[in-house]
Amino acid sequence: MVTGANGYVASWLVKRLLDEGITVHAAVRNPDNAEKLSHLKDAAEASNGEIKFFQGDLMKEGSYKEAMEGCELVYHTASPFTTDVKDPQKELIDPAVNGTSNVLNSANEVSSVKRVVVTSSCAAIYTDAIDSVNAPGGKLTEEIWNTTASLDYQPYSYSKTLAEKKAWEIVESQNRWDLVTINPCLVVGPALNPHNTTSETVNILKMLGGGDMKMGAPKMGVGIVDVRDVAEAHFKAGFTPEAKGRYITAGHCTDFLEMGTVLLPKYGTQFPLPKKALPKWLLMVVGPMTNKLFTRHFIKNNVNVPWNADNSKIKKELGIGFRPMRDTMEEAFQVLIDEGILKAS
Repeated sequence: MVTGANGYVASWLVKRLLDEGITVHAAVRNPDNAEKLSHLKDAAEASNGEIKFFQGDLMKEGSYKEAMEGCELVYHTASPFTTDVKDPQKELIDPAVNGTSNVLNSANEVSSVKRVVVTSSCAAIYTDAIDSVNAPGGKLTEEIWNTTASLDYQPYSYSKTLAEKKAWEIVESQNRWDLVTINPCLVVGPALNPHNTTSETVNILKMLGGGDMKMGAPKMGVGIVDVRDVAEAHFKAGFTPEAKGRYITAGHCTDFLEMGTVLLPKYGTQFPLPKKALPKWLLMVVGPMTNKLFTRHFIKNNVNVPWNADNSKIKKELGIGFRPMRDTMEEAFQVLIDEGILKAS
């Protein structure tokens, strides 16, 4: 069973499961929305697997129970990913934490369940790039928990931290099923459903290619990973009996400038991509005026600060390899061009 089955990562996961000939119970907000589910139906038709759609609501207790019946493996991928919120408690914290409780409490009630894989995030490990610098050995590891986010500062990271902690709390109250969490950094790559154009990832690509950063991009330390590699990590976490605990799923330690310049060889003549770094002092002056997220505190902790995470656990225990960054960036960028979201100048 997969919650939020038509989401960005979940769609690739569902396709991977179907290609293995597995029956997938796909829990979605609206099973009657043909446009949002057509890519999953197409994937099922082209595979040996079977898909069955169910209605599921993060905020409605017990709403995933029907979809879960008869399933040994549950993937909980549904969770809000946005930073543009007016009420972080209502829009981020409640759906993330209550949704996790909702799904895992149902796992307690459905006797067929043997493993739950939860899509957490590196945001449950850190808030700002400076946290990776301050980590033991200068690298984020699975042992670290985010202690710097709050309801007032980076509430998205706070929501992921609280939701994952809730998951570990619930699993410890029973001994029938086990829990594995996948903790990806910024997920980039082509969407299986090209109409899925509302994510933060798409916003970053639009800023890089749409001219917002033509004068330069901030050297803001981030990790990125291909959406297909994240889907494979979920698949392996479900089907590797020895899999346990948390898995940092990060392909590349990079920054916004490098994400833009890696696109230059292929797209540099048609799109106003950034070619140089924006000075930190300039961002300190204009950042807070142009974007409410770019507070001076945020700029200080992320710009010209390297991001570093240790991905050795997932490579060793799940055998995950990561696609080259250029392939991921180019294929993600091309989808936005094909969909008419980005137009050549």
